[in-house]
Amino acid sequence: MPAEILTLDDIKLLVDTFYGRIQNNDLLAPIFNQRIENNWPQHLEKMYRFWQTVLLDEYTYLGSPFPPHAKLPVEHKHFETWLALFNQTVDELFTGLKAEEAKWRAAKMAQMFEAKIAHVRNNPLNIL
Repeated sequence: MPAEILTLDDIKLLVDTFYGRIQNNDLLAPIFNQRIENNWPQHLEKMYRFWQTVLLDEYTYLGSPFPPHAKLPVEHKHFETWLALFNQTVDELFTGLKAEEAKWRAAKMAQMFEAKIAHVRNNPLNIL
């Protein structure tokens, strides 16, 4: 039965389940695996800290999330798939205000990343 997102363990369940789905998705797995290679544990740790900071107001993530994504070979369909998997994961595992916030933040992040990646592609001499 879905529960609220309240703790770091909840964040870990969300992140682990979601990225497990990413790793098995025909469209997204090749892109993620090429970029992350054998560094999945480190990536997951970073994602725990990111979502812990965003959803639980426990400031453990320090960094800028966009630059590592700036030159990924992704299109709108990749963002649609990423967001659909994220929302599916949240809906299956969680309920409540934090679950809705997680989906809202993921949608805004996908929208922003898609726009910024397009900007980088169209302005290759610009620095991020």
